[in-house]
Amino acid sequence: MGQRKETYDTHYPVDLPDWNNLAVEKGDDASETKCAGAFIRDIFKKNPTTVRLWSPDELTSNKLDAALEFQGRNFQWDPDSRARGGRVIEILSEHTCQAHLQGYTLTGRTGIFPSYESFLGIIHTMMVQYSKFSKMSRELSWRKDISSINYIETSTWTRQEHNGFSHQNPSFIGAVLNLKAKFARVYLPPDANCMLSTLSHCLGSKNYVNLIVGSKQETPVWLSPEQAAEHCRRGASIWPFASTENGSNPDVVLVGIGVEITFEVITAASMLRALCPALRLRVVNVTDLMVLGESGSHPHALSDDEFTKLFTEEKPVLFNYHGYSTELRGLLFGRPRLDRVVVQGYQEEGTTTTPLAMLVLNKVSRYDVAKFAIQAARGTNPEVDSVADRLLQEIDNRIEDFWKFINENGKDPDDAFEKPQLIEKQTEI
Repeated sequence: MGQRKETYDTHYPVDLPDWNNLAVEKGDDASETKCAGAFIRDIFKKNPTTVRLWSPDELTSNKLDAALEFQGRNFQWDPDSRARGGRVIEILSEHTCQAHLQGYTLTGRTGIFPSYESFLGIIHTMMVQYSKFSKMSRELSWRKDISSINYIETSTWTRQEHNGFSHQNPSFIGAVLNLKAKFARVYLPPDANCMLSTLSHCLGSKNYVNLIVGSKQETPVWLSPEQAAEHCRRGASIWPFASTENGSNPDVVLVGIGVEITFEVITAASMLRALCPALRLRVVNVTDLMVLGESGSHPHALSDDEFTKLFTEEKPVLFNYHGYSTELRGLLFGRPRLDRVVVQGYQEEGTTTTPLAMLVLNKVSRYDVAKFAIQAARGTNPEVDSVADRLLQEIDNRIEDFWKFINENGKDPDDAFEKPQLIEKQTEI
């Protein structure tokens, strides 16, 4: 088999449709994975023999079912439908999906592997062994480029619905972060347009392990298609529309990494505008996790000057992060002045409960972000300090009211995930 050219020197680049044709209007709500499913459907149409998707029995649950509109599933066991060219292979075996994905990719084609977040860890070791093989292959002159392998992680701990503690496990992010930097790519697009831009980029890339962490629920579309493309190109940006005074001269920098986690940061910023107008905020979103690593540690890593422009030289910074906080602390190690940085992430708390309760239990909620901002700013802003104790008590009262409400009603308040009102004049990112 090793003598066949298909195993070492064949690559069929993906003919990518323009994702802008599926873009969502800024200000609307949209599901990232629904948009991704429609994009994958269009990719199948343009690449009917060289792109496939493997799913461990969760495609519809993950709201990627638009991918089935072109040719449907490939049922090998069914004599009436096998060999009909279905581009989707759905089988409840992550190991089988990963093995097929590897073989398909190594013979020149392109594969996509969406999964519940908690279950990608099942193929952790297989992914690592594949990346080691890929590393060695790149050192051989006769082995040519191949497509990247592409994971889409959804049904995450932040929106577990009816599932419990067993379905809370964002550790696959750390598995990819530990790979050789040359091959590792981790993206957490904050809205549907950023998801489309990221997916298009990943499917056009070569030789990487791409992990995209997204949401299947409808969430706000913060950025226009043009803004999303630029934000994804940079990997991280100041979001003036969510900041005060466009983010200039802040008391505190609040950073969102992940769809729901970013929503909490923006909701906290809106809350703080009403509670404490004197508090100056800069809101930053990170969509390409690799930009945060120490300068020179990764091809995407920001220079120290770029890092300082985003996060200032000395102001307190809160990273509100989708994954485990230890991962992000390790990634940031080597950056200057980390004594001012706090990282909050998933803390192995919560079970079958409401979405906002999950965020509160893991200390990444709007309330936790707002309390951090007040406590961090009071040391340098006398106006904030003069009201800080009262405001902190007010937020604690809101948390108490929240718990009382869900214990009595079994659900979040109806307005819990309404789009926050951002009252300042917006400017372009």
